[in-house]
Amino acid sequence: MNPGKVQASRIRALNDRFRTSFIGGRVLITEGVRAFGQAFESAAVEAVQTHQDFSADNDPYGEHDFASFRVDGTKLFWKIDYYDAECRYGSEDPADPQQTTRVLTIMLASEY
Repeated sequence: MNPGKVQASRIRALNDRFRTSFIGGRVLITEGVRAFGQAFESAAVEAVQTHQDFSADNDPYGEHDFASFRVDGTKLFWKIDYYDAECRYGSEDPADPQQTTRVLTIMLASEY
């Protein structure tokens, strides 16, 4: 198998595990999302954790690291970034959970 595909597959599995459980990294919810209230925020979190609509068009690298979605007609994004263990620099190998801290941000599309 192609080494790039193996790495993308490993990153995808790690991203999906983190995104669906919020275990293994940090989750940030922007002030814009929070301003809509707790019910909206909860709906946004549920949408992120249950998101399955990945395709070649919206996930070209197959890593499941970004998506757009709507809650009550409002467009939001979620994005996973990869940092070193101390969150000071970008991760050198996002496929290695020992040296990578995943940070998932849930934001309004207008905050991107």
